[in-house]
Amino acid sequence: MLSISELKFDGDGLIPVTVQDFYTKEILTVAYMNRESLEITLREKQACFWSRSRQELWRKGATSGNVQHLVSLKADCDRDALVMQVIKDGPACHTGAESCFFEEIFKDEDKAEFSLGILYDMISGRKTSPKEGSYTSYLFDKGLEKILKKIGEESSEVVIAAMKNDKKETIYEISDLCYHTLVLMAERGISVADVQRELASRHVVDKKVKQEPPQ
Repeated sequence: MLSISELKFDGDGLIPVTVQDFYTKEILTVAYMNRESLEITLREKQACFWSRSRQELWRKGATSGNVQHLVSLKADCDRDALVMQVIKDGPACHTGAESCFFEEIFKDEDKAEFSLGILYDMISGRKTSPKEGSYTSYLFDKGLEKILKKIGEESSEVVIAAMKNDKKETIYEISDLCYHTLVLMAERGISVADVQRELASRHVVDKKVKQEPPQ
């Protein structure tokens, strides 16, 4: 493993670090570290940067509570830039957004991205900014009871499709169930990252156990 002394800081004693969400892999922010902030980050396992505007150490979450817990730290091939994966306690951006990168400049509409996180963000947007004719906005307008009723219905339809051994129909019904579950999550303020963290906490791998080679 590299030591701090092998990294290349710039003329101001700084090195850029790209911060990435450990669970979603979303880029959260780009910041700078000096040697002291990097040492603090490694020692305390919590992100600490150097604020160029304030010219002082910046412990992420010190005032907001949105601490970023260190998972991994890597340098690029030139050793003059870092990528840090973190588990965050709250939004990464001071605006309240999950990531600082939300101002779109260009998007190829023929290559649309999709993930549960992207779908969740769209669903959440229908809650905060209802759209006429939107089924998602309709669900939020009707409230929790309606959302829970739909989840019950979709769960039953998944079971029926699976019992019929119809793969295509089962996929369709599971998709419906996932969508309505995301609506419930948005209604209750539960993020995709919250669920990922819970699932990850249950996934324990014993690194000491090695698989026996085939005989």
